[in-house]
Amino acid sequence: MDAVTPDSLLAERCTCGADHLENRPSREQALAAVRTLLAWAGDNPDREGLLDTPKRVVDAYGEWFAGYEGDPAKELSRTFEDVQGYDDMVMLRGIDVQSHCEHHMAPFLGKAWVAYMPTGKVVGLSKLARLVEIYAKRLQTQETMTMQVADAIEDHLSAAGVAVLIDAEHQCMSTRGVRHHDVSTITTQFRGVFKTDKVLQQRFMDLVIRK
Repeated sequence: MDAVTPDSLLAERCTCGADHLENRPSREQALAAVRTLLAWAGDNPDREGLLDTPKRVVDAYGEWFAGYEGDPAKELSRTFEDVQGYDDMVMLRGIDVQSHCEHHMAPFLGKAWVAYMPTGKVVGLSKLARLVEIYAKRLQTQETMTMQVADAIEDHLSAAGVAVLIDAEHQCMSTRGVRHHDVSTITTQFRGVFKTDKVLQQRFMDLVIRK
């Protein structure tokens, strides 16, 4: 049996969406599962106010977890080389993050800051926001999502460096368990020149905190 390493686990998490789409349960099975949860919670799935709840929940899940159908490689595949020799940081600030914790399926909400150092080609800015959205709209841990965004940019853009920071509040912590509100979780990934050049890394951080 092959050894299980952190890298192999991350690779499995990165591809599980596409691999499991073929085996997903039917919509009818999903509706029945919601009815079961409503009954387990102690309510009556057949009362008037809950009759359409399974449909609403399944439709909402289709939106919240649409990232399993997204393809990060496709989003980053179209690049532009006519950038007049531009070779400095490209950064998107304050990208909305709306994701769900894989441990409790509770939302975590926040912002992402993403930057890369191009090597002769750049990608459309909206594609970076779409990349974050694809990974966010899956069951996640914030740590893994931060790594996935950095990996995708590093791999598909051949970037000289990548920097990613995500700042989010987790409702699995604020609405249950310890019930601590307004606690922010920050995760970072620095690759290439953003890791080796501390001045460049500080430039990124200064832009993150700039109002």
